[in-house]
Amino acid sequence: MVELLKVHGSQNKFFILDQTALQNKLPQPELVALAKHITEPEQGLLDGADGLLVIDESDHDGVLGSMQVINTDGSIASMCGNGLRTVSRYLSDKFNQDAFKVETMDSDLAVHREADLANDVPTFSVEISPVTFAKETLPFDHLGTDNLINKAVPEFAPGLKFTAIAVPNPHLISFVDEETMHSKLLGQLGKMLNEPNEYFPDGVNVSFAQILDRNTLFVRTYERGVGFTNACGTGMSATSLAFCLNHPEMADFNQTISVYNPGGMVKTRVHDNDSNFTIDLIGNATFTHKVEIPEEDLHANVLDHAQISETGEQPAYLRFVEGLKRQRV
Repeated sequence: MVELLKVHGSQNKFFILDQTALQNKLPQPELVALAKHITEPEQGLLDGADGLLVIDESDHDGVLGSMQVINTDGSIASMCGNGLRTVSRYLSDKFNQDAFKVETMDSDLAVHREADLANDVPTFSVEISPVTFAKETLPFDHLGTDNLINKAVPEFAPGLKFTAIAVPNPHLISFVDEETMHSKLLGQLGKMLNEPNEYFPDGVNVSFAQILDRNTLFVRTYERGVGFTNACGTGMSATSLAFCLNHPEMADFNQTISVYNPGGMVKTRVHDNDSNFTIDLIGNATFTHKVEIPEEDLHANVLDHAQISETGEQPAYLRFVEGLKRQRV
């Protein structure tokens, strides 16, 4: 039997599969098929998830393992901040180390265990980088500019300004008022830019942000390859950078920023090293379920014989979220 985990960071939900625990690793086509099946809300397990996180070995110095992110539609994400926190906790527990690096598609990222956000809410800080604004890295076209930083784009939404940042996942960000935040615009724009379009040919994550107070935001994201999720780690990180750049009267570099989201809250810190930006993403890494399944079933993409047990960690996270709601009332 092989053990998978159902996990979440800010209610951004995933399954973790450790390839190193298998006698025979799943080849990429089998991984993609499994990801699409296990994350499906009705035919998958535990009401599905937002993706599959695949852990494997790494031969890089100071790196405990590698992480691959497979979205619900089978596409590959270059990074996932919320997912990286859960993978970091898994590797930390497995190797009994509290600070190390994890290999992702584009870079080896520093991670470390943090003081718990609340009682019994395991918390990790993960590095979000590299950061670029160049249109080739996102990529985007037909917007009449080589970078998009706090500029109006009437083609997207009259009256709003947008910032495009790759971290390295591509993100399009706009700071909006409460009415716009709760309108249908984010879903419409996210859908438009993730279907065939002339602006972002590879699609883009779209985030709306509402400034609540100094160094305090609420962020909602339409994720490429997924749709609406409770939270997007790289989206909250990119939005924190845009906050510091576009609203310096309300945001501070190197200071903790509280970022609320539909799934809870994370903290970020944005660092400016001569315009070389990095972001710390700090939040929960919660394991909700253990899933035991025969290895041959994973290869066959059969989930019927899975044995599921709860970890008991979710109630503590829900108490944390309930406390956040009382803080904001």
